Amino acid sequence: MPQEAVLRNAMIVLRDEVRPGAVLIRDGSIADISSSSTVGEDLEGDYLVPGLIELHTDHLEGHYSPRPGVRWNAVAAVQAHDAQIAASGITTVFDCLRMGSDEDGGFDPHEMRLLADAIETAQGHGRLRADHLLHLRCEVSSPDVLDALEQFKADSNVRLASLMDHAPGQRQFQTMEQYTLYYKTKRGLSDEAFERYVATRKEQSARYSAVHRKAVAEHCRAAGVTLASHDDATLAHVDEAIADGVRLAEFPTSLEAARASHEAGMSVLMGAPNIVRGGSHSGNIAARDLADAGILDVLSSDYIPSSLIHAAFLLAEGEGAISLPEAVALVTSTPARTVRLDDRGEIALEKRADLVRVRHHHGLPTVRSVWRCGQRVS
Repeated sequence: MPQEAVLRNAMIVLRDEVRPGAVLIRDGSIADISSSSTVGEDLEGDYLVPGLIELHTDHLEGHYSPRPGVRWNAVAAVQAHDAQIAASGITTVFDCLRMGSDEDGGFDPHEMRLLADAIETAQGHGRLRADHLLHLRCEVSSPDVLDALEQFKADSNVRLASLMDHAPGQRQFQTMEQYTLYYKTKRGLSDEAFERYVATRKEQSARYSAVHRKAVAEHCRAAGVTLASHDDATLAHVDEAIADGVRLAEFPTSLEAARASHEAGMSVLMGAPNIVRGGSHSGNIAARDLADAGILDVLSSDYIPSSLIHAAFLLAEGEGAISLPEAVALVTSTPARTVRLDDRGEIALEKRADLVRVRHHHGLPTVRSVWRCGQRVS
């Protein structure tokens, strides 16, 4: 017998409009969208939006290593991370794993494979509420990035990889002020130690970045893994991304680079915390400026899972606001399309019944219920 459920008396956020009605779920998919229903679960006029899709989050790391030098049970860490992800309305999450020597000095190379195995184990045992996939953050200036990547070449959960170079003097760290804050103050380095660190990072970038970037890009093309650039700042960076076959431009640091990426057909991703806080924590371009210019395509919660739904509703409010369906698309249908997940990201017939009930009250959205494939998970 088919498994059915009806969610009624909802304000349904569709692709182009918001309208009152009911959604029929059958066997994990959306079977009907009607104007009304007298049976089913009463959503009391709350919004019903597609399950959110998160492409870039480092949130798992904080559960696995809650204090410097402390390591939590990996499966338990994944479960705790997953619970917060689902409670934030995220039904598909791409968990970021670092490839290449950890520039913060905090993780050994084998630990990323350990976390990936923990995700697979937890998912296989039915422990997780959200659908978890992998995003490999490839630090192309690192000497051992290809060794780290080798551990994941046969992993079908890898669906996204980003090309990163956090060496000083370019991209995110075009000036030394923020770099000094991140890597001298944060790590408590002396002036001499910091100078040595900067010199090493610059030398490694000059030596490895180009060859490693090419190797990672070639692997991703052959494996069908979606490729992302990271912190593009100049038109030259964008040209490089186009040549590499990049589909996702993560956190461009200038309006020029963001516009060029968008016009080249890439999805431009910015941080939802940037929207919520009203600007970038690192002093780069504000995400709302890109939204106002019509060149923001995807939002990522990055380090605060609840910021994803919060930012979408904020963008749909106030002067110069975009519509709620357009704002919701930034966290649902556009990220799905970017990484070729064609079965989700929209409330439409035959799509996966990944759904989120949201109450918007006094300017702050609250996630009240979450369904993945028609099953309540939060």
